[in-house]
Order: sequence, then structure tokens, then C-alpha cells
Amino acid sequence: MSNDRPAGIVLMGLGPGDPALLTLQAWKHLEQTNEVYLRTRHHPVVMGMPEGLTVHSFDELYERGESFEEVYESIIQKVLELGQRPEGVTYAVPGHPFIAEATAPEIARRARAMGIPVRVIEGISFIEPVCTALGMDPFSTMILTDALELGGRHVPHFPPDQPVLVAQIYSRQVASEVKLTLNAIYPDEHRVRLVHGAGTPAEQVEELALYEIDRSEHIGLLTALYVPPLGQNLSLEGFQEVVAHLRAPDGCPWDKEQTMESLGPMLLEETYEVLEALDGQDFAGVREELGDVLLLVTMLAQIGSEEGLFSMPEVIHGIHSKIVRRHPHVFGDVQVDDAAGVLRNWEKLKEEERHENGDQTQKGILDGISRALPALTRAQEFQSRAAHVGFDWPHLEGVKEKVLEEWAEVSEAATPEEKEKELGDLLFAIVNLVRWYHLDAETVLRKANQRFYRRFRHIEQRAREQNRSLGDLSMEEMEAYWQEAKRLYSTGGVDF
Repeated sequence: MSNDRPAGIVLMGLGPGDPALLTLQAWKHLEQTNEVYLRTRHHPVVMGMPEGLTVHSFDELYERGESFEEVYESIIQKVLELGQRPEGVTYAVPGHPFIAEATAPEIARRARAMGIPVRVIEGISFIEPVCTALGMDPFSTMILTDALELGGRHVPHFPPDQPVLVAQIYSRQVASEVKLTLNAIYPDEHRVRLVHGAGTPAEQVEELALYEIDRSEHIGLLTALYVPPLGQNLSLEGFQEVVAHLRAPDGCPWDKEQTMESLGPMLLEETYEVLEALDGQDFAGVREELGDVLLLVTMLAQIGSEEGLFSMPEVIHGIHSKIVRRHPHVFGDVQVDDAAGVLRNWEKLKEEERHENGDQTQKGILDGISRALPALTRAQEFQSRAAHVGFDWPHLEGVKEKVLEEWAEVSEAATPEEKEKELGDLLFAIVNLVRWYHLDAETVLRKANQRFYRRFRHIEQRAREQNRSLGDLSMEEMEAYWQEAKRLYSTGGVDF
């Protein structure tokens, strides 16, 4: 063997596992060098390396490290240190140095910044033999992701209408974590495939239901998971394409005529239809109405993009950043004791944001509550904001007494102007009472409206059954039918 080793760092890919798939370039380099450092010895190619080669590995770091991040950082620093020797270092990893590999790309980046020469010896990645085993071409829609990243999330970070290949399902524990994340969208019975030992004589494809993946006896260091699409038309990106097509020159004449101004009332109407479905616990209706709201949100974003005002990614980035920034107790190290503490901290953060954005006006705690809100909602929001800073009754009894006090003042009011004022104060006090009962005033009144509608419809139905008009019914008869409606429908479990 030659002792003429290249200076700097050689990053080498060992291929998917079968020694026959080691590239000729890699084999020649191993024949010409004296030693190689492996990220791990747990790879089939290691047994087929040239004789006389001194092989080191970083497996002991995996045993001592508390996290993969810590292990990878130790490996990176050690390889950079070795790369500064006159003889340099060869660092070899499974597969390809830049595919599903955490250490090699970072080593290359830091080495170049330090002026250390870097040479890359390509290797066949796990992707080629996995796709061969699955009998499919990954181009152009397959999504590649890492099991550790996916398993650490609450929901998948990819659209469910695309095929997905999950690398490094190296243990049942990892498979279980991946399964739990996928279950946020994919059903238990969704058919998936585990590919074990792709590119080796022990290659095996196992088709099973998603809920079974952590029960497989074949899971090992060379296991990947293929997740077929859940179905069609399931992604926000795909829906954006539909909306953009509607607005395109060859799209729909009605959709092309819409403006932000014309869509505003529609958005308000659809929002109330969502609330109506929620009130009726019509969850199929909720799903449908949320779709209508999403259509209008997407349409507004499309118009904003066409006019150069903003785009959907900017909308998402804005709300994403705002939510993370305003939840430092979740995404940072701020401590809060309860929901009230969250709201106090929220107001503090909003004030800081206003100053950062150059707004030097002295805005009060009630500023920023939209004037377009329904009056009941706005009243309750005023009261909630004031309560956050301690402006509130200490006990419920005080709230009740205030309602009675306002009612007495209504009775004493002499002029229409006074009655208007006192009735407004009474309504405001009743909204506060609703808030103290941890209810929403707008929802309470909306449900009362629905009950009135249904009960009055029952009176109309009774009149029709008798071939009579409502005007022919006495007040006593109408009251009897009203009470009848309450009895009939309350026994059926319906709030009537």
C-alpha cells in the first residue's frame, strides 16, 4: 500500500450495504490508503474492505452520547481535527456522503470555511436500491424525510397526497414514534411498506398496515418506510393551484371578477355558517363550512399575489412567526402559571411588537379590538381585556347586583334618550354576567335566536295543520303550542 495519502479530508460513501455496490473509485482509494474512520462499523461493506486497512469507528460515541446531535457534533469536530494532519483523513459513511447523512455535509461546510481541502468520493445512496425494491421511480413527486425528524413532530410536515420515503427506521421505538406522528393524518389501516436491507442479499419488502410497523421483527439499521399517498386533492398547494386556475385567463368568469372588497362579505357570511354548524354540533357541516372559509382565504391570498401585495407563503410565515413569538412559554423558556398568565404575557408582547414596529402612540389595552365585531362580541372582549389587568368584580354576586341595578335604572328612565342609555348599560352588564359564567355572549344569543325560530316554526306548523292563519290563533293558543314545542324537542335531546 502507498503511504502517499491526500491532504485534507476525504468524504467517502460506502453504498447501501452490498460490497459489490461499492464504487470502483471508493475501492481504489481504500486500496491506496492505510486507515479509514467510519461513522459506524454496523454496515455490511465493512466486512469486505481491503486487507491490511486500519479501520477506526465512532461507535463508542453513540454509546456515550446523550443525543444524536451531541454524537454528530463530536464526530464532526474529531474529523476536522484529523483532517488538519499532514496525511489528512478518510471518513466513510453508509450510502452517499450527502444523502440522509447528518455529519458529512457539515464537515464539508466547516472544512472549507477553515481552508481544509475536501474531496468527495461518491457512493450509491439507499434511495436507488429502495426504489428498485419498491419497483418505482421517485421522480418527480416522492418526498424524502428522516425518521427522527418525523417522529419528533406532532403532525407530518408533508402533504398527504404525495408518496413519502422515510429513512432510518432503525428500531421499533423509532417506528412507533413515526407511526404516532403519521396517525395524526393517516388512518391505522393505511397500507405501507417497510424495506429492509435494500441493496443487500438480505433485502426484504414487507407490506403491512400502518399500525403494525413497530411490530415488525425485521427492523434494523437498513430499514426504510414507504408511505403511499393517502388520496388525491388533500394538500393546500394543490388547492392553491385550483384557485389560481379559477382566476387564470382560461378560468371562471365569475371568479375572475372577484375582488378583495367583494369577497369580504362572503367571508363574514361563511364564518357565521361555521358558527351555526358548531352550535348544532353538525360536524359534517363544520367540515364543509371550514372548506368554504378556506376557499375564500385562498382566493384572497391569490388576489393579493396577483396584485403584488402579498402571497400565501407570506400569510403563513406571518402567522407562524407571530404564534411562535407570542408563545415563549411553549417555544422558549418563559414560565407562566395559568391561562391568565398567558394572556397577560400576550398583551405585554403585543405592546413590545408595536414599539418595535415604530408605533410610538400611547395605545390603551382596549385598542386593537376591531370595530367590525358584533356589538356583543366587542363588549365581551372589552370586559375580558379589562379583567386581565384586574378591572373586574371580585365575586359573581357583584356582577348579578350590577345587572339588577341597571334594570332598576331602565325602569326609572323617563325619556327615550335615557332609556336607550340605560338599556345599553343593562345589555353591557348582562354580557359581563355571561362572561363570568365562562360563556360567549354572541353564541348564547345566537342559540336563543335559533330556539325562538324553531319554536315559532312549530306554532306556524300547528296553525297550518288546522288550516288557520297565525292571526286566527289566540295568545293562549300560541303559548300552548310554544310550550308544546319545548316539551316535544327537549325530550329528544335537542335544545329547543
